[in-house]
Amino acid sequence: MNDTSTVFPTEAHWEREETSRIPFVAYTSDDLYKRELERFFYKGHWCYVGLEAEIPNPGDFKRTAIGERSVILTRAADGGVHVVENVCAHRGMRFCRERHGNRKEFVCPYHQWSYTLKGDLQGVPFRRGVKQDGQVHGGMPPDFNTAEHGLTKLKVATRGGVVFASFDADVEPFEDYLGPEILGWYDRLFNGRKLKVLGYNRQRIPGNWKLMQENIKDPYHPGLLHTWFVTFGLWRADNKAQLRMDARHRHAAMISTRGNAGKASEVSQVGSFKQSMQLHDPSFLDIVPEPWWGPTPPGRPKASDAPSGGSEVHEVPSVGAPVPTAVMTTIFPSVILQQQVNSVSTRHIQPSGPGSFDFVWTHFGFDDDTEEMTQRRLRQANLFGPAGFVSADDGEVIEFSQQAFESKPFHRTLAELGGREVENTEHMVTETLIRGMYRYWRKVMERDQ
Repeated sequence: MNDTSTVFPTEAHWEREETSRIPFVAYTSDDLYKRELERFFYKGHWCYVGLEAEIPNPGDFKRTAIGERSVILTRAADGGVHVVENVCAHRGMRFCRERHGNRKEFVCPYHQWSYTLKGDLQGVPFRRGVKQDGQVHGGMPPDFNTAEHGLTKLKVATRGGVVFASFDADVEPFEDYLGPEILGWYDRLFNGRKLKVLGYNRQRIPGNWKLMQENIKDPYHPGLLHTWFVTFGLWRADNKAQLRMDARHRHAAMISTRGNAGKASEVSQVGSFKQSMQLHDPSFLDIVPEPWWGPTPPGRPKASDAPSGGSEVHEVPSVGAPVPTAVMTTIFPSVILQQQVNSVSTRHIQPSGPGSFDFVWTHFGFDDDTEEMTQRRLRQANLFGPAGFVSADDGEVIEFSQQAFESKPFHRTLAELGGREVENTEHMVTETLIRGMYRYWRKVMERDQ
């Protein structure tokens, strides 16, 4: 690799057929970024938009985003869940400014065009003109049809209380999109229990959106970067683990068990291990095993029995004793589903140019949680979010990586831990999930350029 090059490429040129060496330009090129938006966020993919628990009542809505396009998740008067684009059909204004609310209709403030919560146009001021001096002036053409001028309506899939949407009406069924392996881990967390929103964190990270997908497909760094994880045994390279992907390698699950807290091993020789580190408040490690952590119990309800519908819940593969205490699931391209001990959340990736993205954390629990468990989930949530004891590290290293990429876009990263192949593993000392994601990325991005 020529480190003295002055050529700043706009296309990704790979050193090898495999995807173990990722060109820096994949994180910096505006041309590639625009193609990513079209091919990953606006066509052929399901993107996360929210939880049904965020819109429990008729009239409730939540403004969010898919890629760079603003959308609104709504619950209509009949209880149906809908997703519409936040762009007025008249002059293209983003009419909704509130993040959350309740209303009977949407009205664009520019010219007062009004829409139902399903996105249908229902009112156009002066549609039939204005009477003046005995004559009617102006108005819309006689063939103007309100049914042809509603908001853009997205295809919606709900499962286990989570809502996904797609601008692509021909996108494959959601269950097929996840595939049986990842669907099993999805259903483990969202198995029909009613969800309860506990709170939000928001941050803008100055890095390419794919870096966060990579970060949660990377079991190599947690026990090296995160002092909290390795010292207290929440995530160490010598913990029992599994790494799993869907057949197309775009989605992944990292499954780990807790163990070895404070115990010496070759892992404890890393600089981030602090054997003397103690907590002023030990309640942060008040971890209580939950029944749903383990393998799927016989007779678990089907997803079709849950309000969200769907096919039968898949069996979750067992990783043996002890049961998984952390499962991090990346659903490409838009969301991370987190279960780290008793803390559960979704992490929504919202790109904002090739060099930054908004990252929205929705911390939740379950309707049947005791007050003690709710407080435990909230307390453990302090590990995560923009200033979390753990996650603050991730935002910082992503920012520093992006700075290097932009100064040297002719170079490449190296993801060869564990070899150059793409395969599921029974350990964490590998970057196979990152290689898998970029195998999929290349297939989509290099098609019919």
